[in-house]
Order: sequence, then structure tokens, then C-alpha cells
Amino acid sequence: MSAKEGDKDRSTFRRIHRDLVDDFDEELELETEDYEPGDIPAKGISDAERTLRRRYFKELFRLQSELIKMQDWIVATGHKLVIVFEGRDAAGKGGLIKRITQRLNPRALRVAALPAPNDRERTQWYFQRFVSHLPAAGEMVLFDRSWYNRPGVERVMNFCTAAELEEFFRSVPEFEKMLVRSGIQLIKYWFSISDEEQEFRFMCRTMDPMKQWKLSKMDLESRRRWEDYTKAKEVMFERTHIPEAPWWVVQANDKKRARLNCIHHLLSQVKYKEVPHTPLDLPTREHREDYHRNPVPKEMFIPDKY
Repeated sequence: MSAKEGDKDRSTFRRIHRDLVDDFDEELELETEDYEPGDIPAKGISDAERTLRRRYFKELFRLQSELIKMQDWIVATGHKLVIVFEGRDAAGKGGLIKRITQRLNPRALRVAALPAPNDRERTQWYFQRFVSHLPAAGEMVLFDRSWYNRPGVERVMNFCTAAELEEFFRSVPEFEKMLVRSGIQLIKYWFSISDEEQEFRFMCRTMDPMKQWKLSKMDLESRRRWEDYTKAKEVMFERTHIPEAPWWVVQANDKKRARLNCIHHLLSQVKYKEVPHTPLDLPTREHREDYHRNPVPKEMFIPDKY
């Protein structure tokens, strides 16, 4: 190897190293939501807290690498996976979904976060608008809230009648059994937080301009109706916790522990195996004598502000 080739290899290695550091920074970027506005996560924390953060990142990266293996197996085998995330407002569902999807292939993954039904959808079979989001072979779908809006927010806020609620409870076990019989694996998570923790997270959102969009009038009303939501959750568990699709409760007062515990449990529920991959060889680029690259007009470039 010539000195010039050695310098090129070292330069490439440094660029790869910088790229890995950038990936780590992206993870830190996600984590800033766990701190007060204006705080820098690396400052103002003790050595013990810093050590715990390093351990958290290390374990999160390890679990995310396993999620990639799981997705490879899902694609290779044509498995169909649906994961339902439910829980009180500010329980941490969205944060976990970000960590699950962050490093996965979006072509074989979808997140369904449906808005309130429109006038037409309200006249449909209740489950109809959810069915269109179910996976095909080799896909996984994460529902950020799901058909369980009915026994939750719709019940508490009186958006459905007692008859509609009762029909839901009669139908949903059969609906989910039908999904499982069709070959869809259904996993349901409930994120559980305390009254005090939700109040704290809501308070943080009211003070953070970058999070205030997360607080709707409905969310604020849910604080007042905490006990109604508790009763609704208990009835929901009692009537929809079935062997084919049981509920799993995630203790979510500690966001980081909740994320790690839930991802670890998810991996244990999918009996995946590592799919062997053929090593990739980067082909040599072809060079043609008649190749010409036209210059791009300067006015088409965005300004270099940074």
C-alpha cells in the first residue's frame, strides 16, 4: 500500500468515526426532551447521573440493534405484527415509538396515529378505519392509540353512548381473535404513570414552547377526570384482557426504564431469529469519456448560513 493510499484510508476511517459520532448526537437530540428547556444534558448533572445516562444509551443501542434483527426476520418470513400503545396523556407512548422506529426500515414499518373520526367515519363500522392500517406480510404497524379510544377517551368524555360502548366490549374480543386467526400477531401495551407524574409532565409542557402543541383542551380536561379514566381503564382490562391478545402494563414513571423494559419485552414476544446476509461489495464506479456534468446555477443553491 502506498503512502497516498494509506492517507486515504485513514481519512476515510476518520470520516466514518465522525459519522458514528453524528449518529450518537442524533440520539442525544431525542433525549433533550427529557430535560428542562434551555438545559444542556451534559451539564448540571452528577457523575452518577452521567454514568446512568451512558448505561442507558449503551443498552438502548443494543436493543435497537436487536429490533433491526427482528425487522429483518419479519420481512424475510412475511410475519405480520401489530403493536398497540395505550395509556394516559403524557405517559411516554410517543417517546417510546420514536426509539423503536428510529433505526428501522420505514418501508416495512408504519405508525398509525389516527385523528378523531370525521362525520363519515362516525357512521361506519367502528373498527373500519383501523382495518385499513393493518399490516401486509412482512410489515409491522404501531398504533399510537387505537380502537381502544372508545372505552377510554370516548367513554370518559361522553363521545359515545352506553349502547355503543357495550357493543364495543362485545365485539373487540372477537375482532382481535379474528386478527390473530388471520396470522397477525397483536401485542397491547398500557403505559401506567402516577397522578403526580402526569401533573409534573403537563406542567413541563405548559412551560416549554416546543412542547405546548402536545397539550390540547382534551388533555387538560383529562387531568380533571383522572379518576374517571382510572375506572375506565379497569373495566377495559377486565373485558378485553384475552389469552389471544393480553394486555401488558409498562411502569412508565421513569421514561428511560420504561423504554428499555418495553423494547426488551417486545423482543421477547416475537420469536425471531437472525437472518443471514450476504456481504455487500461496493462496485467500482464506471468512468465514461463522454460524461459531462452540467454546472448548477448559483441562484439555485440555498444560502450557507452555518
